[in-house]
Amino acid sequence: MSKPRILVIGGGAGGLPLAALLGRKLGRESIADITLVDNNTFHVWKPRFHEIATGAIDADLDAVDYRAHARLNNYRFELGTMTSVDRAAQTVFLAALLDNDGAEILPARELQYDYLVLAIGSNSNDFGTPGVREHCLFMDSRQQADRFREQFLNACMQANYADKALSIAIVGGGATGVELAAEIHHAVSMLKLYGHEHLDRSTLNVHIIEAAPRILPVLSERVSSAATERLEALGVQVHTGVMVESAEARVFNTKDNGKIEADLLVWAAGVKANPLLANIEGLQANRINQVEVEDNLRAKGEDKIFVIGDCAACHLQGMERPIPPRAQSAQQMANHLAKELARLVTFAREPRPFVYKDHGSLISLSNYSSVGMLMGGLNGGNFFVEGWLARMMYISLYRMHQAVLYGWPKTLLLLVAGKFSRMVRPRMKLH
Repeated sequence: MSKPRILVIGGGAGGLPLAALLGRKLGRESIADITLVDNNTFHVWKPRFHEIATGAIDADLDAVDYRAHARLNNYRFELGTMTSVDRAAQTVFLAALLDNDGAEILPARELQYDYLVLAIGSNSNDFGTPGVREHCLFMDSRQQADRFREQFLNACMQANYADKALSIAIVGGGATGVELAAEIHHAVSMLKLYGHEHLDRSTLNVHIIEAAPRILPVLSERVSSAATERLEALGVQVHTGVMVESAEARVFNTKDNGKIEADLLVWAAGVKANPLLANIEGLQANRINQVEVEDNLRAKGEDKIFVIGDCAACHLQGMERPIPPRAQSAQQMANHLAKELARLVTFAREPRPFVYKDHGSLISLSNYSSVGMLMGGLNGGNFFVEGWLARMMYISLYRMHQAVLYGWPKTLLLLVAGKFSRMVRPRMKLH
């Protein structure tokens, strides 16, 4: 009898931990064949893209190579981009793999599955705003973060040479926009140490533009107020209740006929899943292309397809809203589904309902501060945290992600190696 084939599409905050956990549970004992598919050869934790964008971290040092990780965790890795799914034939189709010159490396391929897990994440939603795709930078991938860093460093070089102000406008007052604004200020202060003697935070103009009445609208008002206060203390100009109507070269046009000009325009607003999901026949998708799932993370009406992470529209009983598209949601879904797929494959037991636990949210304001709200305190409620305590908790989130991927012994070794690396490397990535 052939082994069950579990195919995971997407190696992000949900897909990669899931493949690792399944590999350790089922792959090691040859109970099932696990394959992870991603269109990159490496994984970088998405909540750190704003740090990559400003050079605060070197992603090459933190990146997880899928092939090496697969070998260590008993699953297979396939490089490719999903183009469609044949549910009846239980087949996923991958596009041909091309090199940078457009030459074919691998032809279009087909992968069979017994169980399929879709974990392809989400991207920013430009809401069809004219000019955004042509004139704005995004933060949805490592490549886009690298592109921002290149243009940011070039803009800093020009501003330093001409001894002029540097301006950056960010649409979106969510976690990405807020954290990026703070990191930009920190990066400029670091660049002054590396030959940019005319570049100064006093001539840096960073704008955050948010359509809602306050930034971080999905978090508590106390967290929002604290973040606003700290950003404004840095010199960030926070524009709330302002909707962008269009983008042109170096300018955002707002619906109140205003203009916000900047050297760099960044779009970090909204969430939208890949439109491919809405085009898979038989799957139910919402208006932002998320696949509707049952409480056990199965796609509605499906026996063999599961969906986790940002691309899952999961409405649990007792919750007013769907599970939010956060890294902690994807990780919890991965942990749950790893256990349930193991039960399903090994004992033919039906997957149990997923239980989501909101542990709160933390917002990093670079080295300056962190703020957030933690859930489940000693009294069962929630409590506000800020300053060094919040900063340490924020950093620990990434270490816990690494622990899932590598285990704690290797994670601690990586932490020590990183400390030694910072002793001989620049304090930021300068290229």
